[in-house]
Amino acid sequence: MGVSLWRQTWPMAIGVMALLGFQLVDSVFIAHLGTAPLAAQSFTFPLSFLIIGIQVGLGIAIAALISRSLGAGEEERARRLGTLVLLAGSAIIGLLALLLWWIQDPIFTRLGADAATRALIRDYWAPQLFAAWLGAVLYFAYSLFRAHGDTRLPGKVMVITSLLNLVLDPLLIFGLGNWPGWGLPGAAWATAIAFGGGLLVVGVRLKRTDWLARQGLGHELSHSARPFVAIAAPAMVGQLMPPLAAMLAVSVAAGLGESTVAAWGLASRLETLALVVVLAMTMSLPPWLGRCYGAGDWEQVRRLLRLALKVVVVWQLILGLTLAMASPWVAQMLSGSSEVRDDLAILIRFLLPSYAALGTCMLVVSAGNALGWPLRSMLLSAARLFLFYLPCLWLGARVAGLPGLATGAAMGNLLAGLAAWKLLRRRLNDAASGPACVLHRGEKASFTQRRRT
Repeated sequence: MGVSLWRQTWPMAIGVMALLGFQLVDSVFIAHLGTAPLAAQSFTFPLSFLIIGIQVGLGIAIAALISRSLGAGEEERARRLGTLVLLAGSAIIGLLALLLWWIQDPIFTRLGADAATRALIRDYWAPQLFAAWLGAVLYFAYSLFRAHGDTRLPGKVMVITSLLNLVLDPLLIFGLGNWPGWGLPGAAWATAIAFGGGLLVVGVRLKRTDWLARQGLGHELSHSARPFVAIAAPAMVGQLMPPLAAMLAVSVAAGLGESTVAAWGLASRLETLALVVVLAMTMSLPPWLGRCYGAGDWEQVRRLLRLALKVVVVWQLILGLTLAMASPWVAQMLSGSSEVRDDLAILIRFLLPSYAALGTCMLVVSAGNALGWPLRSMLLSAARLFLFYLPCLWLGARVAGLPGLATGAAMGNLLAGLAAWKLLRRRLNDAASGPACVLHRGEKASFTQRRRT
């Protein structure tokens, strides 16, 4: 089982590391433009996370429904679902991007960006939204591959797009020869071109599969809309809460100065890269759990989750403590400004070790969506952010400034991890008394029928 989990996870881990790595590279290149452009990019992170949150919520529903259909032997339905979610997801993210462009000034004003910073953001925001839409469509395609058990192609394409972005970033940001480059917007255009190349590769591969359907889409839409919304809605709400929390966190950081906002933006990029193994497992594990759920194999579910949690905790503790000890050198590599560098070193020292607890919470939320606990997963996400993380972060900043901000965020992560572990133990103990106790009412009949056959 451990070998199988590793085979499913390592391609996604490499791919996610490459994808998130080039986002960090974007910030490093932008840091060389100065503190103001880096702060401007940092103000856009919460809204970028908003788009990512919705696409991840839709992707969770895609992977869960398709993997359950495959686990129950309903291959034709899986094909119809794959087509529907690709079309609907692309339209939803496109509309959201248009909305975020239209309301950008009031949002960034409320986040604390001054007029000069908003002017920098305005040039960057349109290409960044276009890149985000391309990335969302590509992510939906990745979800389709993961649901069918193929994690290698998404991992390879993520590496390809990251390398392409790495090459294009310095050319489009700083220019070449007599061409001065585009500055901050150049980073967004590099991302858009990289995602476009990835879509071409994935689109060609999808044409060679039989995972999509053209017939029966209308009937499938009416039949699957309710279960899809039942999974996607709580998952999206759960994924939308981190961007909202990020907006509030940026507002708190903005009260401590421009250099703190810039350092917080770099720390946010470093956070996603440090959590690469966790993020890969949240992509590779749910389809596997979904198949076990469809087959009613709860013993296998327990074994998978125990193994995954052990890997996450051990890995994140080793990585977090290592980076915390090396925080001055890591901060120096990521930022050229001495003020930003000092602030970033403090954030790394406190935050990175706490990601073992944060990773535990993320894995439990992801597993809950795949195992028919979407509402509890949503409530756990809400508790993590609004009961633990933000209150501790705000209180720490009020009491001790930047060190308090970092300490409070770490304490919030620790409390969230403990709450997630307690919830998971209780739900798995409930499952031991029979599968029906953990299924939604609308699914009990179909589960019973599958068990009989």
